[in-house]
Amino acid sequence: MNINSSYSRVRRLVVKSFLIILLALLAFLLVRPLGTGTAKDKVQKGQPKRPAVSKEPARGQSAGLENLAERIDKAIDGSELAAARWGICVISMSDGSVVYQRNSDRLFTPASNMKIYTTGVALDLLGADYRWRTSVYANGQPDATGRVQGDLILYGRGAPDLVARSKDENHGSLAKLADDLYARGIRHVTGNLIGDESYFHGDLLGDGWQWTDLQWYFGAEASALSVNGNEVDVNFVPSSKGGESPVVRVSDPTGYVTAENRMAVAKSGVRPTIGVHRGLSDNTIEVWGEFAPGTKGFGARLAVHNPALWAAKLFLDALKARSITVGGQTLARNSRVPKSQRLNPTHLIELASVSSQPLSEIARKTNKESINLNAELILRTLGRERGEMAALPEAAGRERGDDEAGLAVIRVWLARAGVATSQIALHDGSGLSRLDLVTPESSARLLLAISKTASASVFKDSLPISGRDGTLGGRLKTIIDRVSAKTGSLTYDNSLSGYLTTAKGGHLAFSIMCNDQIARRNSTELMDQIVVLLASFPDLPPEKPQKAEQISGD
Repeated sequence: MNINSSYSRVRRLVVKSFLIILLALLAFLLVRPLGTGTAKDKVQKGQPKRPAVSKEPARGQSAGLENLAERIDKAIDGSELAAARWGICVISMSDGSVVYQRNSDRLFTPASNMKIYTTGVALDLLGADYRWRTSVYANGQPDATGRVQGDLILYGRGAPDLVARSKDENHGSLAKLADDLYARGIRHVTGNLIGDESYFHGDLLGDGWQWTDLQWYFGAEASALSVNGNEVDVNFVPSSKGGESPVVRVSDPTGYVTAENRMAVAKSGVRPTIGVHRGLSDNTIEVWGEFAPGTKGFGARLAVHNPALWAAKLFLDALKARSITVGGQTLARNSRVPKSQRLNPTHLIELASVSSQPLSEIARKTNKESINLNAELILRTLGRERGEMAALPEAAGRERGDDEAGLAVIRVWLARAGVATSQIALHDGSGLSRLDLVTPESSARLLLAISKTASASVFKDSLPISGRDGTLGGRLKTIIDRVSAKTGSLTYDNSLSGYLTTAKGGHLAFSIMCNDQIARRNSTELMDQIVVLLASFPDLPPEKPQKAEQISGD
């Protein structure tokens, strides 16, 4: 073996390794300054380096925003509601900038927050002074003896506030219509008394409503001829006579809604049990359970099926009270007939009419008390009155309902206001539908757009006020009068959207939605905590444990 040759090879290998390491080091030193220089060039070309953000809110708006975001995120992520889906969008009303967002572009079930879409657009397009008219028609004038030949038709156009009787003469009622007919000398009708709801086309129920909701007042049918909110009170009370079955009372003088009482007397001190069921296509209420003597009574509010026929029966009672007789039957009529057979009021004689309260008052009651029926009637009115704004070719084989037309109009309005509509799904006007899907950002942008309309103040006044009235009467009492917002609640879902005034007089539009909440703790309390933080922005209060308090509301 040649020792010199081996040594030469080793020496060459060492030299090559050294050269490779040296070249790699030089390359690293040359590349690093180039990369740093490029970044500096970008800063000098109009992209100034952002200063370090302080966590002290007093040191600027950016610090306040970061502190706000940290506080809200911490409140949600550190709670037992962290597993639920949260979506929040908060917008400055002064410049439209986003103050805070969390999943603001994701889809959520809005529950009753859907009502801000319906009432806000309706107020702008129909006007705050819009009124509904309910009429009584006949084929001709009464004769000299006060006789009306043929049918008498009670024709509804969707008035949400029509009642059977009212002490207020300015409030539309069936009793007022009967009084007016009597004043005209009418004493007898030879034909039938017909409750006509054909003004609205389409389904009386919202798309995506659950069948288990339909017997309750909040699932009432949206008939063009609605009366008394299309609901009755059912009260359960112990019998005044010992040993007898408990008593069930239904607030319907016509007997159109009846109760089958299967309740029994329980032993003294036993907790009462009550079961209630109204069929989907009838007005027979089954009641069962046990009531102990001396037990405090209970009550429930149930929806009335086929409210147009009920309205006709209530009107018949009002006519009888004024000694006006009807020779025929009491019937109901809807739009589910060929167009050629539908009632055309222009061919008839209007004998009497009453007007509703203005839309401003109806919207106020709708949002303050979260009345589903009102919202559905407003939606269908919007479709009936402004449907041409969203004229679309009808699907083959069926007629577009006024609820569908109303939703199409809302979409057109949103698009014109610059609110994205391609990623939302609207299926009813009240939010009872589980098919409604909106984003917190679309809701906040909607609120911002409404604030720029002529009806802005009317709409804002229609919303519940923190610590003051409506569904916010018992909430947010530490910032009373500073929040005007619509609540929303379904099983597992909760929402709150509206306007608030900060401690320094700033104005924000916000939407907070929580879906899929199955924790024992209700999300309402945490929502209120977030709103209080927003109201304190930018000078947030010191962090401290919040007292747990269950607050419920729609």
